[in-house]
Amino acid sequence: MLLKTQTQPTPGAPERDMIPTPLLLGMLALVLATLVVVGFSVLSNRPLVGSPKPATIVAERSIILKGGGAQAVSVLNVDGTLLMDLPHGGFITVIQNGLERARRVAGADQTQPVRIVEYANGRLTVLDDTTGWTAELGAFGSDNRAAFERLMSHK
Repeated sequence: MLLKTQTQPTPGAPERDMIPTPLLLGMLALVLATLVVVGFSVLSNRPLVGSPKPATIVAERSIILKGGGAQAVSVLNVDGTLLMDLPHGGFITVIQNGLERARRVAGADQTQPVRIVEYANGRLTVLDDTTGWTAELGAFGSDNRAAFERLMSHK
């Protein structure tokens, strides 16, 4: 019975590449093709197709989202009165974290209100007039959208 032994690479000998050359060339081709398509779209002024269609505003509410740690968030009226104090804010915390990050990057005031806007075509959006940051709430599923629908009707 013969036993196979593993051989150690010889010192100074080149090691084999871990990623096959055809795969690397394929990845390079994909990157270059993406750059060509995007470049053509920009240079030809191709209209944006993934943007929401404009619609009239049917309802709007301004609130202040104040983070309170990893999961907690407080929702305040623009006059500073507490609407909701959520120790586990779920999706509202996710939106507050995104808003906080956008404002930090822009050097904007974290205490400014944000608008929840409902459009005639059914879209529900969070808009930050301070930075221009937006979040299309319908893109995150009906349960997450419902959290902000409750904020629209909460007194």
